[in-house]
Amino acid sequence: MNMSPREAGLALATGAVALFSVSFLLARPAVQRWKELRIEQGRVKQEIRASIQLEADREPCASRLRELSEAIPQHPADKKMDVHWLTVMDFAATKNKLKINKRQVGQEKKVGSVYELSIECQDWEGTPQDLLHFLYDLQFEAAMLDIRQLTVTAKPGGGVRGRFSLYCAYVKQGKPEAVDNGRRKQP
Repeated sequence: MNMSPREAGLALATGAVALFSVSFLLARPAVQRWKELRIEQGRVKQEIRASIQLEADREPCASRLRELSEAIPQHPADKKMDVHWLTVMDFAATKNKLKINKRQVGQEKKVGSVYELSIECQDWEGTPQDLLHFLYDLQFEAAMLDIRQLTVTAKPGGGVRGRFSLYCAYVKQGKPEAVDNGRRKQP
């Protein structure tokens, strides 16, 4: 069978289109997978850079952690901490003429290796200067006292009143959790 040049050209073009279509259908999943791999490669490169940065920051963070760990007050495991922290707060309030009328101690919570105790002061009175000096003394009296909520309202006739939440952080002795280079060691 002889084909005319026109028929041969059409057959060649049809074969090329068919070959291209089959190649496209077979290659499409591979191209899609290749695109996914490129995206994954970019994500992995970012994770590697972040890991390298974390490794570089490890020693400064570990030394800062050691400094902060040394600053946390340590108390015997059997000592009632609410009495201790109320005494610290009352001493600072009395020293600075801040009158605390109503307060309530919350439950002791363990947060990692640190214990936390909240004291809700629902009513206090004084002057703005009294409050400022009280807060300053709390900051420097004990290393781990934190006022997380403070409301202040003006009183008729002068002065201020309000409420605050004081959180006290400490470590109990006899419950060690050693830290080495920022990693916890099992006791």
